[in-house]
Amino acid sequence: MTKIPVSRGVSKVEYAIRDLVLPATKLENQGHKIIKLNIGDPLAYPNFPTPPHMLNAYIEALNNQKNGYSPSYGIEPLRSAIANFEKNQKNGGWNCKSSDVYITSGVSEALLILFASFLFPDDKILTPGPFYPPYVSYPPIFQSTAIQYRLKEDDNWKIDFDDLKNKLDNNVKLLSIINPNNPTGSILEKNEILQLIEIVEDYPNCTIVSDEIYNKFNFTNEHISVASLSKKIPVITLNGISKGYFAPGWRIGYIAIHDPKNKLEYVRDGIEKLLRGRLSAPTPAQHGFLAALTESDQWREEYNKKLIKQRNYCVERINDINGLSVKKPKGAFYIFPKIEDNPYKNDKEFVLKFLEQEKVLLVHGSGFSKDYGKEHVRIVYLPDIKILEIAFDKLKSFMK
Repeated sequence: MTKIPVSRGVSKVEYAIRDLVLPATKLENQGHKIIKLNIGDPLAYPNFPTPPHMLNAYIEALNNQKNGYSPSYGIEPLRSAIANFEKNQKNGGWNCKSSDVYITSGVSEALLILFASFLFPDDKILTPGPFYPPYVSYPPIFQSTAIQYRLKEDDNWKIDFDDLKNKLDNNVKLLSIINPNNPTGSILEKNEILQLIEIVEDYPNCTIVSDEIYNKFNFTNEHISVASLSKKIPVITLNGISKGYFAPGWRIGYIAIHDPKNKLEYVRDGIEKLLRGRLSAPTPAQHGFLAALTESDQWREEYNKKLIKQRNYCVERINDINGLSVKKPKGAFYIFPKIEDNPYKNDKEFVLKFLEQEKVLLVHGSGFSKDYGKEHVRIVYLPDIKILEIAFDKLKSFMK
């Protein structure tokens, strides 16, 4: 019997972070315990629980039967709270109105909605390399191409502007930045953002997409909202509850549109049509996010202290292992060491052999970019130091 083929666009979708779960699950089914340092889920580790006031707001919404469809663009109090959050960013906000904010089921849905609204066949999106996988795997669904611009490892993963200029043309509809970056943990400095905006001003078809989902993890307080610096170019900010508020399973993200010259009228109409067509984001979780934005944020200081301690421990341990090296990340909760002495044919085989022998799961760097991530691994430093100590002891033994 002839099998029905999958669409060409979807056949190219890859997600390295979760694809490696399959061999790990196989080992678990054989009775092995796996230390998982592969996925950025704060709730996978017991030392970073979702703050109680958020849980209480979620539960209260359930108890009050706030279970139905919400308005398609999100509940108005949450949209207003997000607008206020964007206006009052620590290092400079922008004039965000509640009507500029759209609530989505996580940033992943936001990306699909944006790509569907912006991209025509043969359009391009530029994305940093290394990158977060959906930025490269989603555009082919819309017959478009994702092209990576280089981040320079030897310069703390800053943008290679010569490479970016060579790849930017009038077919580039979207230029994405991930700030702080996943997987490198780097943070864009103000002069980099201004330079980026100045370059994009020469391309009137291009909009900047600024993924700021890790903006609460800027350990040097250097994070700057890209929209706050743009006077002409449209900037679409993406953010949500998953990372900075430790509630990834709630699936609440948002799109916030900064459009100083009113260039995105038709695109915004498309975004709204798609949002209405998919009905709404989860309603009780929106009330939980509202509590996160409007109630005390004092709990964060303790969480960040713990994360910084764990980050510093990882940097020290990695740089003490022959054949590995890393620079200290400034944000997010990932570390992206380089394999300087790899006895295997590539970084993916390195990760699979390490999993097989030591029962520790990392992610291969080439899963974030075959060109700019190869011969690296991404390690999540959310587990407490006792777990990290065991993992790095195993890594040191493996490297020997």
